Amino acid sequence: MDRLIFGQAIAARRSVLQSHFDVCRQFEEIEESCIPSYVHGNRPAAWVAWQRNKAAASLYGQYAPAGPILDFGAATGEVGHLIQKRGPYHIIEQDEQLAKACGEWQAVERQTLETAKPGSYAAMFALDSLEHNENIPELVERLATLLRKDGVFILSGPTESSFYKFGRRLAGFSGHYHHSNIFDIERIFADHFERIDARRVPIFPTLFRVTAWRLRSCS
Repeated sequence: MDRLIFGQAIAARRSVLQSHFDVCRQFEEIEESCIPSYVHGNRPAAWVAWQRNKAAASLYGQYAPAGPILDFGAATGEVGHLIQKRGPYHIIEQDEQLAKACGEWQAVERQTLETAKPGSYAAMFALDSLEHNENIPELVERLATLLRKDGVFILSGPTESSFYKFGRRLAGFSGHYHHSNIFDIERIFADHFERIDARRVPIFPTLFRVTAWRLRSCS
């Protein structure tokens, strides 16, 4: 997706999200999603939020084969609007409000970790979602069983660096609800996957990492 098309897509999605959610009134309900960042009045803060999705979409376009897609912790499924889908789009999202909105804006099939079929997904996303969980090793082990042998898993998360924490305060986010950082999660991923690419958002100071992985041959 070139810069102009990406910018147009983001402007359209910001408008939809701003119309659908009253971020000030609903902030506590949707704080753990990326929505407050996507529609933030501080343009640099919003730019960084959308760049994570752009990097993830780029990795999908470069590495993912055709086949079903699973977005874990999808929220409103914003990455789904930025990729040229090569298969049906499934989501795992516990929040009813977010899952409903996601389904209103694109064709999705909602799954759970129990209903998702093992070894069936050509591409999987976990974008800024795993760090909100306490049982990350168990989650990663289960998610690894869902990926097809030739599939790609695209992961992103915050560095939790001093720059990241300062940026959150500058953007007006005072809450801290992450149980881990992306470096910890990547170390857990390395038990099941091999990393094939990595992007930094922004390049400096790096606030988020977006990476692509394939299953280890012994998994």
